[in-house]
Amino acid sequence: MTVLFQFENTYARDLPGCSAPWQPATVPAPNLLFFNRGLALELGLNPELLDGPDGAVIFAGNHVPEGAEPLAQAYAGHQFGGFSPQLGDGRALLLGEIIDDLGQRRDLMLKGSGRTPFSRRGDGKAAVGPMLREALIGEAMHALGLPTTRALAVTATGETVHRERALPGAVLTRVAASHLRVGTFQYFSARRDTERVRLLADYAVARHDPDLVGTPDRYLGLLRRVAQRQATLIAGWMNVGFIHGVLNTDNVALSGETIDYGPCAFLEAYDPDAVFSSIDHGGRYAYGNQPPVTRWNLARLAETLLPLIAGADSEAAVARAVEQATEVIDAVPAWYEAALLRGQRAKLGLVSDDPSDRALAEAWLTLLQAQRVDFTLGWRRLADAADRNEEPLRALFTEPHELDAWLDRWRARADREGSSAADWSDRAARMRQVNPAVIPRNHRVEEALAAASDDGDLGAFQRLLAAVQRPYDETPEHAEYVAPAPADVTACYRTFCGT
Repeated sequence: MTVLFQFENTYARDLPGCSAPWQPATVPAPNLLFFNRGLALELGLNPELLDGPDGAVIFAGNHVPEGAEPLAQAYAGHQFGGFSPQLGDGRALLLGEIIDDLGQRRDLMLKGSGRTPFSRRGDGKAAVGPMLREALIGEAMHALGLPTTRALAVTATGETVHRERALPGAVLTRVAASHLRVGTFQYFSARRDTERVRLLADYAVARHDPDLVGTPDRYLGLLRRVAQRQATLIAGWMNVGFIHGVLNTDNVALSGETIDYGPCAFLEAYDPDAVFSSIDHGGRYAYGNQPPVTRWNLARLAETLLPLIAGADSEAAVARAVEQATEVIDAVPAWYEAALLRGQRAKLGLVSDDPSDRALAEAWLTLLQAQRVDFTLGWRRLADAADRNEEPLRALFTEPHELDAWLDRWRARADREGSSAADWSDRAARMRQVNPAVIPRNHRVEEALAAASDDGDLGAFQRLLAAVQRPYDETPEHAEYVAPAPADVTACYRTFCGT
């Protein structure tokens, strides 16, 4: 019999008591809706053997492949600021780990595979729409160059799941650098299980920061690395207009990947206060709140690591650990701002550092906000302006004369790097490589998911997927995906968690 996966199971082996062994539920009619052949090749898998009925029974959970040791991971989390001491994988199972073609360890997880010991009152199942959303947005984020979990497959189950209404069921197969979360550490810290926190921290260091293994300050180093990765990730989100929607501590991955695409969305008109999630009633996870919330979430990780950083129970050791951890958390805004500005410089077509760049970028965003300019198109049409074609940019502004003063500032700044026609042409080309024309426009996502879920029609999903996988290519066949939604559609748009 052909061995389809070369599984390793270090989470099960090295972290006893951090999960519950479990088996996925069987389903009546597995059918592959989506299979990521490119990702399969990265993982060293054979797409020809998996892209079909044989793969469907695995990715639906009906057949556990040889070498897998399915388990539900334990974790806790702050959800909208309130602490839940027990969450865990209530509808997901880690099958095991695969070493990819770059030698990196990757988790393979089923999501929507039935109840587990952590399910509480949930049914453990998932619906077609939310699982295809995760596949679609994950591939879009990957194409945009942002660290993200990705979907290997989405498999229809032939079952009906009941949410606000009856929906067709599905299972997602997710690939991640790991599923270690801030909430994983909180679960054991809340139980004062310092030894398991230590096991988790050592495992995380070995997996994500192996150069820290055995160093005296490895736990402080782990906190610093996680904080730096998160600061960089959130800056990336902000520079493409992404709103996660449910940035709880159980959705903060130590790997620095974006994880759990539930009520997520992308900005249309630029607005730091934008909220689309139906469950974010107070705007805690609004677009502009993502940086400070991330710092808050990282402070919760720091709390769990304090006993390890201190290394002793003495008052002096604990006080020193608090001081060291606080220094890391206090550095997060500066790391974020530096990463944000690096991205903004690239989006502005600038290659050198200048003290005026931050003010220039902030003035641009203020202008976009004041005139309700589409965030993605504003940046993209600025690249056209760099190519001496200002009309597409001007068309986005109700009062273009206010744009003129800013363009004068931008050109003066750019000219200090070189002012020949060739320089501006090269600048425009660089800008088009970092300012996408295509994002998963919210109305297009909803159209595609509704067609797939309600009518079983995957055509719109497949066309949108093809477009978002080439976000920097502005081509005639993808023109419909460049245009923003009508303002009245955006004004009432809401996203839902899908659980």
